[in-house]
Amino acid sequence: MRGIVVTEPNKVELWDLARPEPGPYQALVRTDICAMCNSTDAKVVSGHFPGLANYPLVLGHEATGIVEAVGEKVTQFKVGDRLLSGMLFDFQEKGLGSGWGGFCDYTLANDHDAMTADGIADAEHGWYECHEVQNVIPADIPAEETALMCTWREVMGGIEVFRIKAGDRVLIYGGGPVGMSFVKFGKLLGWGWIGLVDTLEWKRAKAIELGADAAFAPGDPALEHNGKYDVIIDAVGSPKIINEAIGMIRMEGTICVYGVLADGSFNLNKEPGPYNFNLLIHQWPTRRKERESADQLIEWIRAGKLTASEFVTHRFPVERFEEALAAVRSGTVLKCLIDF
Repeated sequence: MRGIVVTEPNKVELWDLARPEPGPYQALVRTDICAMCNSTDAKVVSGHFPGLANYPLVLGHEATGIVEAVGEKVTQFKVGDRLLSGMLFDFQEKGLGSGWGGFCDYTLANDHDAMTADGIADAEHGWYECHEVQNVIPADIPAEETALMCTWREVMGGIEVFRIKAGDRVLIYGGGPVGMSFVKFGKLLGWGWIGLVDTLEWKRAKAIELGADAAFAPGDPALEHNGKYDVIIDAVGSPKIINEAIGMIRMEGTICVYGVLADGSFNLNKEPGPYNFNLLIHQWPTRRKERESADQLIEWIRAGKLTASEFVTHRFPVERFEEALAAVRSGTVLKCLIDF
């Protein structure tokens, strides 16, 4: 089978790999669509994802496909189901590591519920926390929307962590897929006012299209003259943004960091801010919240309120994966799909 392999930082190849075999609690999933993660996948390719340096490794974690076989102890999956977040962590090829391993013709999904029921949902039995979100998606949900649900579920889980309320004035830094998802969901959830900050004019225009009330370039004086904000979301993961936000947050407001902070420590200048404010840092999905958010997303998709076409700007066959990576690096991509 084909698999996208990062052989060393900034070098990616399409390899022929051995097809995995499902264990008793696993499903074998034939991949049809993958979505590229502009942040995680880019950092894995460039060699800057914290704690992940075991090259060569197989890329990808936003994959969807159809179940072709199931192990004898599987209870939640059946042949023909559409499944989200198939991955591979172990390979027959010696020395090959995993960058979640979803960008392959075939992946595996573990039945978290069956393993939990049998009391073996632990590392000793090959369980990882991401298995909790390897879930069946209803057959009426298109493959494209399913692939984007990886991002959408994580953002919805983050919204619950951040405790953002209807009516809040929310400013978002970063117009990538995460930042745009905050804009879209905020509109659907009734946030009182939504603004987005990004360097690129086309992303500012896209934010308005998705429902933002205003969009700003970094450093725009209108940001500070617009009053104080209830919530400021750093959808990039940047100490510079966090410090800039301190001067614009209201008393007892919340600065929310969504994204991996590359530096182990950074300086925080609280002087420009109010005496009391909250700083919430959310660098990794809370799987239970991510899983629970699927019902709301499916409801919006069925109602036509949420579509992949609003986010997908590029699409490539797997044989052109290098073009896909180049497009992501160029800053012209909001969300890119890869067809297997």
